[in-house]
Amino acid sequence: MSAESHVLTPGEYIRHHLVHLQNTKQTSIIDFSVINIDSVVVNIILGMLVCFALYSAARKATSGVPGRFQAAVEILFEMVDNQAKAVIHNADSRKVVGPMALVVFVWIFMMNFMDMLPVDLLPSIWHKVGPAMGFPDYLRVVPSADLSTTLGLSSSVLLMCLFYNIKIKGLGGWTHELVCAPFGTSKNPIWAVLLGVVNFMMQMIEFVAKTVSHGMRLFGNMFAGELVFMLIALLGGYAAMSLSGGLFFVGHIIAGTVWTLFHILVITLQAFIFMMLTLIYLGQAHDAH
Repeated sequence: MSAESHVLTPGEYIRHHLVHLQNTKQTSIIDFSVINIDSVVVNIILGMLVCFALYSAARKATSGVPGRFQAAVEILFEMVDNQAKAVIHNADSRKVVGPMALVVFVWIFMMNFMDMLPVDLLPSIWHKVGPAMGFPDYLRVVPSADLSTTLGLSSSVLLMCLFYNIKIKGLGGWTHELVCAPFGTSKNPIWAVLLGVVNFMMQMIEFVAKTVSHGMRLFGNMFAGELVFMLIALLGGYAAMSLSGGLFFVGHIIAGTVWTLFHILVITLQAFIFMMLTLIYLGQAHDAH
């Protein structure tokens, strides 16, 4: 059988769809020289669309009866603003954190929404265009199903938390908090040193745990959703080749429809959870232990 006539097995199909378009082949689990080009490009395009849409809504906003788009953006803005006010009580910080949270919610929703596109729609187009331009025949279009994307976002939140810890509490105040919370200190010099070391280690573990869990939660949910859509697509392919294809095809349509409706809730909820955790972590950076 020639390479051209080779039909992918279900395992090969899934493995092919889970490979990123990269600048170089990844040889280890952690390799910072590798760039997932597809995730970066899709992220930039979606980020530009989100910023343009929000800018357009703000520029065209009127005090009269709003249109549907302006009303939708106003409802979204009010929801995010109310959440920010409930968590972050510093009005000056909310001028930065509020808009950032709004962009984070819409941007991540758009990343997640890419999972609603037909599994083979964009990869099939790239199958013809990519190799013709000298690129490998790989393309993943759901950036939030890429661990480097979600951990990059959560690491950005960590940097913001560190910034506000120093801005609100001062470098000395935050340093004191690192060695005095959560177990306090002691008047005994030996115990003070021991508690300081333990407190510092606990603080570092907390920062790392929050950052990793923040990114892993979004990645895990979207990666699982992507796999389910691939399995449903394989069910449709099997239905097309099966002798009893009619029955399997109906099952494929039902499964795809049910999972799509459920996944709409998932992608919205995951964007909201990521935004809320961002606000909560930044709110904790404003609070003194």
